[in-house]
Amino acid sequence: MTSSALVKDYMTKEVITVTPETPNEDVIMIMKGTGHDGFPVRTNGEVIGMVTAFDLLLKEWLPLVKDIMSTDIVVAEEDMSINDAARVMFRMGISRLPVINKDAKLVGILTNTDIVRSHIERSTPMKVEYFKKTLEQLYEIHTKVIRMKVPIDKVRPTQDKIYADELQGRTYEIRRGLAEPTIIAKSGERFILVDGHHRTAAARKLGCKDIDSYVIELDRDIRLGLEKTADKNGIFTFKDIEIIDDAQHPLIAITSSLRKEFRK
Repeated sequence: MTSSALVKDYMTKEVITVTPETPNEDVIMIMKGTGHDGFPVRTNGEVIGMVTAFDLLLKEWLPLVKDIMSTDIVVAEEDMSINDAARVMFRMGISRLPVINKDAKLVGILTNTDIVRSHIERSTPMKVEYFKKTLEQLYEIHTKVIRMKVPIDKVRPTQDKIYADELQGRTYEIRRGLAEPTIIAKSGERFILVDGHHRTAAARKLGCKDIDSYVIELDRDIRLGLEKTADKNGIFTFKDIEIIDDAQHPLIAITSSLRKEFRK
C-alpha cells in the first residue's frame, strides 16, 4: 500500500448508528453489547451529531439522544488521504471520524484502530523489498512478490524461540485485525518463514488455518541458509519452538531498564 491510501480503504463500512429519538438507556445497552463508546447520530442518511460515553456520564441525564448529543462534529470524506485524516484526529484529540461521500451521506467510520492498521500495512512492504533484494543478490536469482493466505501447516519456521509476552500481544493484535502480514520465502513447494514467528504462532494458537503473508517466490528451488540453520537447530514445526515465559522480549527489557535509569 502506498502513501496514497485513502480513508475508504481502511474505514469500517458497517456503522452502528442511532437516531435523535433513540432513548439514552438504549444507547447504554448498545455500548455494553458492542464494546464501542460512541456512535454517529443519523437522520435520512446524514450525520447530524455524535453521542459518546462522555455525553452519558458527564452531562445532565436526559431521556433522548437529541438532548445530549454533540452537534459540533468533524467528519472525513471517503476520498481523503488516510494521513490527513490521522493528522486531524491527532490534532483534535478525537478517536473516531464519521465518513461521508460526496452527497454527504454516511458511508463508514474511521477509528484509531483503523489508522494504526493502515500504518502497519504500509510499513511492511518496505521490509518485503529489503528481503527480496537480499535474496536476489545473495543467490543471484529473480523473485516476485505475491500477497496471499498461506496454510499455517505448510509454513516452515526458522526461529528457535519466541517470547510469551510478545505472543500475547500478537494474539491481541490478530483479534483486533491489527497484525501485519508475515514475510515468507517460497522455494520450490516450501514456504519458509522469514519474518512473523510470533504472529504465526499466535494465529495457530487461535485456531486460524492460514496466515496473511507477503510471499517472495524464488524462480528456482534453492536450499536457503535459513533452512539449513533451522535444520541444525532441530526446528521443523512450530512445536519445536521454545516459548520463553520467564523473560521479557529484549525490546521490553531495554525499555524497562531505561525507566529504572530514569528513576535514578
